[in-house]
Amino acid sequence: MRGKVGILIWLYDYWRSSAAYRVRIGLNLLGLGYESLSVDLTKGEQRAEINLARNPQGLVPALEIDGLLLTQSLAILEYLDETRGAGWLPGDTAGRARVRAIAQAVAVDIHPVCNLRVARHAETKGGIPIAEWMGHFIPLGLEGVEGLLARGDTGRFCHGDSVSLADICLVPQVYNARRWNVPLDAFPRVRAVAEVCEVLPAFAAAHPDKVAPK
Repeated sequence: MRGKVGILIWLYDYWRSSAAYRVRIGLNLLGLGYESLSVDLTKGEQRAEINLARNPQGLVPALEIDGLLLTQSLAILEYLDETRGAGWLPGDTAGRARVRAIAQAVAVDIHPVCNLRVARHAETKGGIPIAEWMGHFIPLGLEGVEGLLARGDTGRFCHGDSVSLADICLVPQVYNARRWNVPLDAFPRVRAVAEVCEVLPAFAAAHPDKVAPK
């Protein structure tokens, strides 16, 4: 597909990747058409030479846009925000710091330790079942996010009443919590924000169940 401005956009994607899920949400919010090319993490395709040429970290996503090849979901989203005027970061310095803090609480603190390659290593080397690993670290991380939402300018969304970078990060993490049967009862603010976001068309269309291989 071609985007609205006629630019071909390629997303190197894996349907269950939280990081790729964030970028799908961002592209959808902007109404940018893109072609999704699967990099199957379960088959080790992320370590293939062709993917390492795109992303030396051997991860997803990577986004080909505007003649650039971008990696790291937060960097991609901030690029889209700056070049497309998305408004995912508030206009005031304090607001931007708060939104980034919530986004990074998910993407920098929860996500890395709950990455499947980390959890599998813990299972293989430490004998800790993946579900037990996730059941420990996801609630621990969400407890911190809940605390951040309890103070400051939380509204219908993580920050005020419009979608921000924080919401784009939060929703995929909530999906992962549900996937691993982590109860959300202790996190009412997290749950409430996620429920508002999940019914928005851009978020709903990015959901792993919508983009899973047939």
